[in-house]
Amino acid sequence: MATANKNLSAYDKTTIPNAKNLRFGIVVSEWNSEITEGLFTGALEALLDCGAKSENIIRWDVPGSFELTYGCKKMILADKVDAVIAIGSVIQGETKHFDFVCSATAQGIKDLNVQFDTPTIFCVLTDNTLLQAQERSGGKHGNKGAEAAIAAIKMATLGV
Repeated sequence: MATANKNLSAYDKTTIPNAKNLRFGIVVSEWNSEITEGLFTGALEALLDCGAKSENIIRWDVPGSFELTYGCKKMILADKVDAVIAIGSVIQGETKHFDFVCSATAQGIKDLNVQFDTPTIFCVLTDNTLLQAQERSGGKHGNKGAEAAIAAIKMATLGV
């Protein structure tokens, strides 16, 4: 397991650029909201900890992870943001629906990174069980939202 010996919330603030002059968009899936709200909290806290101003953090909600691509695209076009974080959670069920949603969401977010000069960060948990998702959204493995926020800061300042 990739996160078995890693705390997803851990970062060395001294190595992260200051985010005080950056604007961030966060698009959050309402599906599996127990998980996505935890991821949002982790992302928000990390951004603020690294100097981002709360008034420079914009949140939009979309129905599910499949809709994240469209929501992120609209945010890039509508708001002058330096980076967007796409937050979602897809948990394996009994059908192939999981595979299609995960694949389409990953491909869609990849496409945004190719089409636009605004980085879109993939913060979509694709877990086999609810417990795995809980452990990665503020549980024993930390919070993938915090890790995504640090990636957003680093990508927004890449080459600057």
